[in-house]
Amino acid sequence: MAQTSRSADLTSGPMLQKIILFSIPLAASSILQLLFNAADVVVVGRFAGSTALAAVGSNGSLINLLVNLFVGLSLGANVVAARCFGAKDDRGVQDTVQTSVTLGLVSGVLLAVVGFFAARGLLELMSCPEDVIDLSALYLKIYFIGMPMTMLYNFSSALLRAVGDTKRPLYCLAAAGIINVVLNLVFVIGFSMSVAGVALATIISQTVSACMVTRMLMKEEGALHLDLHHLGFHMGALKQILLIGLPAGLQSTVFSLSNVVIQSAINSFGSTVVAGSSASANLEGFVYTAMNAFSQAAVTFTSQNMGARKYQNLNRVVLNCLLCAIVTGVVLGGGAVLAGTQLLHFYSSDAAVIAAGYERLRVICGTYLLCGIMDTLASSLRGLGYSVLPMVVSLVGSCLLRLVWIATIFQLNRTPFMLYISYPISWVLTAAVHLACLLVVRHKMRQRGQTLQAA
Repeated sequence: MAQTSRSADLTSGPMLQKIILFSIPLAASSILQLLFNAADVVVVGRFAGSTALAAVGSNGSLINLLVNLFVGLSLGANVVAARCFGAKDDRGVQDTVQTSVTLGLVSGVLLAVVGFFAARGLLELMSCPEDVIDLSALYLKIYFIGMPMTMLYNFSSALLRAVGDTKRPLYCLAAAGIINVVLNLVFVIGFSMSVAGVALATIISQTVSACMVTRMLMKEEGALHLDLHHLGFHMGALKQILLIGLPAGLQSTVFSLSNVVIQSAINSFGSTVVAGSSASANLEGFVYTAMNAFSQAAVTFTSQNMGARKYQNLNRVVLNCLLCAIVTGVVLGGGAVLAGTQLLHFYSSDAAVIAAGYERLRVICGTYLLCGIMDTLASSLRGLGYSVLPMVVSLVGSCLLRLVWIATIFQLNRTPFMLYISYPISWVLTAAVHLACLLVVRHKMRQRGQTLQAA
């Protein structure tokens, strides 16, 4: 049996309770990861000025563009490991562990090389403001040097999540988060290193979290044990990871591409709007990651139940995950809108920056529950083994729509609001199509004799 010291059976018992217990540490882990960037943004905004704030904050969409393909592959590792664990396939779990960690290191090195040498050229393509581009390029180059450790953490923690362990990655990030905040203050205030200081603090703290979580895999007993002497690609496991993870990664990459186009349009409004949008986007990230924990739960729970052939649990999984994502979006998104002005003061004391940030915040956070619904439905499809379908739907329903919006509607009324409103419109349309696809897939499964009982 593919059992580990901290694993959990996600195929029996009270599903809602297990989903919440699984998701809370996962949400907290994601929020701590965001705190890495939030600490960067707050420290430079307060102690290095609005130009440095814009330099750090405007890199978010470009970083996501480059890394999301490989983060999608870590999702594939999560699905494959969870299925093998649910099916009690020890050899499958072991092959997935060795392949995933190897893939994480290789992808991290690739990202480090590409990100370092292409940083300034990519920023120029995004029309990064002249008063920001030098600092932005410096931040990106240092940030991408740490990519091998970032990817190692993502893949290693995905393996732990696959067996229901979301607490220990949280402990790793908590330790790294404290280190990051302390080093930010030391480098920026003590040594006046500006954006270079916050980038260096980020990669040091990410290295700590990666080493800690990888060490946990090395100390595991049973199928989840990581043996560094046997790192390598097992073709069967690699093929399954790519089949699930590559479409998810491509989807995220193209999503990021549309966000880069939007960021380029934001850049055209000048550094004040860029700084406000960056601060707002950082706040939005906390709401998103809290909702996204339940979409990640949908992937893992669905995958384990598919592996265990407990198809009667699948409806309960998706309905409970949807409920949790919606409630989280309403509470946190609404709270962010109500307290938006006060929260933006943490990032900047410039009234113009705060006003620009709130214009974005009220549109995005006020409708963020729609994004939670969309992601949870897509994750349920991936857990069922349908990774290409949600990719195609998302690319057409969200990415293509946003690009068309920018090329048409936005050109008729070039304001930041007309950019931001494209997000909730795309979420509604994409979620509706995801739901239709999920219903069709369930119907086909019933026809094949895989009985799905209602919740």
